[in-house]
Amino acid sequence: MAGMAALWRKTRDYVRTKEFRDYLTSTHFWGPMANWGIPLAAFRDLRATPDIISGRMTTALLFYSMAFMRFAYRVQPRNLLLMSCHCTNVVAQSLQGGRFLRYHYGGGAQSAAAAEAGHPPAATSASPSPQPPKQAS
Repeated sequence: MAGMAALWRKTRDYVRTKEFRDYLTSTHFWGPMANWGIPLAAFRDLRATPDIISGRMTTALLFYSMAFMRFAYRVQPRNLLLMSCHCTNVVAQSLQGGRFLRYHYGGGAQSAAAAEAGHPPAATSASPSPQPPKQAS
Protein backbone atom coordinates (compact mmCIF):
# COMPACT_ATOMS: atom_id res chain seq x y z
CA MET A 1 0.00 0.00 0.00
CA ALA A 2 2.88 2.34 0.77
CA GLY A 3 4.31 1.72 -2.72
CA MET A 4 1.00 2.67 -4.31
CA ALA A 5 0.85 5.88 -2.28
CA ALA A 6 4.39 6.76 -3.34
CA LEU A 7 3.54 6.11 -6.99
CA TRP A 8 0.43 8.29 -6.71
CA ARG A 9 2.42 11.08 -5.06
CA LYS A 10 5.13 10.89 -7.75
CA THR A 11 2.50 11.02 -10.52
CA ARG A 12 0.74 13.98 -8.89
CA ASP A 13 4.03 15.87 -8.57
CA TYR A 14 4.92 15.21 -12.22
CA VAL A 15 1.52 16.42 -13.46
CA ARG A 16 2.11 19.71 -11.67
CA THR A 17 5.47 20.38 -13.41
CA LYS A 18 6.04 22.83 -16.24
CA GLU A 19 7.49 19.99 -18.32
CA PHE A 20 4.16 18.16 -18.25
CA ARG A 21 2.20 21.33 -19.09
CA ASP A 22 4.54 21.94 -22.02
CA TYR A 23 3.95 18.36 -23.21
CA LEU A 24 0.17 18.84 -23.09
CA THR A 25 0.45 21.91 -25.29
CA SER A 26 2.81 20.34 -27.85
CA THR A 27 2.22 18.56 -31.12
CA HIS A 28 3.79 15.44 -29.56
CA PHE A 29 0.55 15.14 -27.58
CA TRP A 30 -2.18 16.63 -29.81
CA GLY A 31 -1.00 15.01 -33.06
CA PRO A 32 -1.46 11.47 -31.73
CA MET A 33 -4.69 12.43 -29.98
CA ALA A 34 -6.13 13.54 -33.33
CA ASN A 35 -4.82 10.37 -35.00
CA TRP A 36 -6.66 8.11 -32.53
CA GLY A 37 -9.83 8.72 -34.56
CA ILE A 38 -8.57 6.43 -37.34
CA PRO A 39 -8.17 3.19 -35.34
CA LEU A 40 -11.26 3.91 -33.25
CA ALA A 41 -13.34 4.28 -36.42
CA ALA A 42 -11.85 1.06 -37.82
CA PHE A 43 -12.73 -0.85 -34.66
CA ARG A 44 -16.24 0.60 -34.73
CA ASP A 45 -16.60 -0.53 -38.36
CA LEU A 46 -15.88 -4.13 -37.33
CA ARG A 47 -19.59 -4.36 -36.50
CA ALA A 48 -20.64 -3.13 -39.96
CA THR A 49 -21.13 -5.35 -42.97
CA PRO A 50 -17.90 -6.15 -44.84
CA ASP A 51 -19.28 -4.94 -48.19
CA ILE A 52 -18.55 -1.33 -47.17
CA ILE A 53 -14.82 -1.95 -46.67
CA SER A 54 -12.55 -0.36 -49.27
CA GLY A 55 -9.61 -2.63 -50.01
CA ARG A 56 -7.49 0.20 -51.39
CA MET A 57 -8.10 2.48 -48.42
CA THR A 58 -7.48 -0.31 -45.92
CA THR A 59 -4.18 -1.15 -47.63
CA ALA A 60 -3.16 2.52 -47.73
CA LEU A 61 -3.96 3.02 -44.05
CA LEU A 62 -2.07 -0.15 -43.15
CA PHE A 63 1.13 0.98 -44.90
CA TYR A 64 0.70 4.57 -43.67
CA SER A 65 0.53 3.37 -40.08
CA MET A 66 3.48 1.02 -40.48
CA ALA A 67 5.62 3.89 -41.85
CA PHE A 68 4.59 6.34 -39.13
CA MET A 69 4.97 3.73 -36.40
CA ARG A 70 8.64 3.49 -37.40
CA PHE A 71 8.88 7.29 -37.61
CA ALA A 72 7.43 7.74 -34.12
CA TYR A 73 10.04 5.36 -32.73
CA ARG A 74 12.99 6.86 -34.63
CA VAL A 75 12.26 10.56 -34.01
CA GLN A 76 13.99 12.16 -31.03
CA PRO A 77 12.47 12.45 -28.52
CA ARG A 78 10.53 9.24 -29.17
CA ASN A 79 6.81 9.77 -29.47
CA LEU A 80 5.45 6.62 -27.86
CA LEU A 81 1.88 7.95 -27.87
CA LEU A 82 2.01 8.28 -31.67
CA MET A 83 3.64 4.88 -31.97
CA SER A 84 0.93 3.21 -29.89
CA CYS A 85 -1.75 4.91 -31.98
CA HIS A 86 -0.27 3.61 -35.24
CA CYS A 87 0.37 0.16 -33.76
CA THR A 88 -3.32 0.01 -32.83
CA ASN A 89 -4.24 1.15 -36.32
CA VAL A 90 -2.10 -1.59 -37.90
CA VAL A 91 -4.07 -4.15 -35.87
CA ALA A 92 -7.42 -2.55 -36.76
CA GLN A 93 -6.63 -2.28 -40.48
CA SER A 94 -5.31 -5.85 -40.54
CA LEU A 95 -8.61 -7.07 -39.11
CA GLN A 96 -10.53 -5.01 -41.66
CA GLY A 97 -8.29 -6.29 -44.47
CA GLY A 98 -8.97 -9.86 -43.41
CA ARG A 99 -12.70 -9.20 -43.43
CA PHE A 100 -12.40 -7.62 -46.90
CA LEU A 101 -10.50 -10.61 -48.30
CA ARG A 102 -12.86 -13.14 -46.73
CA TYR A 103 -15.90 -11.30 -48.08
CA HIS A 104 -14.69 -10.57 -51.61
CA TYR A 105 -12.42 -13.54 -52.26
CA GLY A 106 -13.59 -16.16 -49.76
CA GLY A 107 -17.14 -16.51 -50.97
CA GLY A 108 -18.80 -14.10 -48.54
CA ALA A 109 -20.19 -11.88 -51.30
CA GLN A 110 -21.60 -14.89 -53.15
CA SER A 111 -23.24 -16.19 -49.97
CA ALA A 112 -24.76 -12.79 -49.26
CA ALA A 113 -26.10 -12.50 -52.81
CA ALA A 114 -27.56 -16.02 -52.67
CA ALA A 115 -29.18 -15.36 -49.30
CA GLU A 116 -30.65 -12.13 -50.63
CA ALA A 117 -32.10 -13.96 -53.64
CA GLY A 118 -33.51 -16.68 -51.39
CA HIS A 119 -31.28 -19.46 -52.72
CA PRO A 120 -28.93 -21.54 -50.61
CA PRO A 121 -25.26 -20.66 -51.19
CA ALA A 122 -23.52 -22.81 -53.78
CA ALA A 123 -20.84 -25.13 -52.44
CA THR A 124 -17.38 -24.05 -53.48
CA SER A 125 -14.30 -26.19 -53.57
CA ALA A 126 -12.18 -23.31 -52.19
CA SER A 127 -13.93 -23.27 -48.82
CA PRO A 128 -13.60 -26.50 -46.86
CA SER A 129 -16.66 -27.98 -45.26
CA PRO A 130 -16.72 -27.72 -41.46
CA GLN A 131 -17.85 -31.38 -41.17
CA PRO A 132 -16.12 -34.46 -42.58
CA PRO A 133 -17.84 -36.25 -45.48
CA LYS A 134 -20.27 -39.04 -44.52
CA GLN A 135 -19.20 -42.59 -45.18
CA ALA A 136 -21.43 -44.87 -47.23
CA SER A 137 -22.79 -47.80 -45.23
